[in-house]
Amino acid sequence: MNTRTLAILLSLFIPAVSFMSDVQGSTTPERTPDEVRAQGNHLLAERSVYLQQHAHNPIDWYPWGDEALAKARAEDKPIFLSVGYSSCHWCHVMEHEVFEQDVVAAFVNRHFVCIKVDREERPDLDAVYMEAVQAMTGRGGWPMSVFLTPDLEPFWGGTYLPLDAFMQLSTEVERVYREKREDLFAQAGQIAARINRPPQGGRAR
Repeated sequence: MNTRTLAILLSLFIPAVSFMSDVQGSTTPERTPDEVRAQGNHLLAERSVYLQQHAHNPIDWYPWGDEALAKARAEDKPIFLSVGYSSCHWCHVMEHEVFEQDVVAAFVNRHFVCIKVDREERPDLDAVYMEAVQAMTGRGGWPMSVFLTPDLEPFWGGTYLPLDAFMQLSTEVERVYREKREDLFAQAGQIAARINRPPQGGRAR
């Protein structure tokens, strides 16, 4: 990753020190998918129509912001980033087939920090990670699905995934993150070096 890109990406965490201490000291038990669905996830207060559509998924989605990014670093978890928009047909298909399923939610809530982004609200994030997806796969589209290191470097990217494929992939990502971390981080660094338009920090205003 070039120096400018790294500096801007890491600057996202500078305001998050207080959140990191909160996360590290938290004793709040992990919520079940049913509890997340009933109580809502961290998208409840978001203004985006698209994010509101996902506020009662059993996945404990976070918006892009200091709290989620600090949590990933404090708990040493990879990030699952999902980017879409409200009128995207395949975004809604993936929500129904994948994100509304308790078996998916139970796994990703435990092993990942899950972030949902509205591409119309954050075109900067959409652009930089779409560039990474296209570099990895030769194509792109929405919903965009990207797995990131806690330092925001992408190491796998794609678009729509059906339930079985998503579960197989996320299970393998979790295993590789535990067992072959150095290889994964090396791959992520190589991909990140090709990103020329880094995302700007903070939440949408």
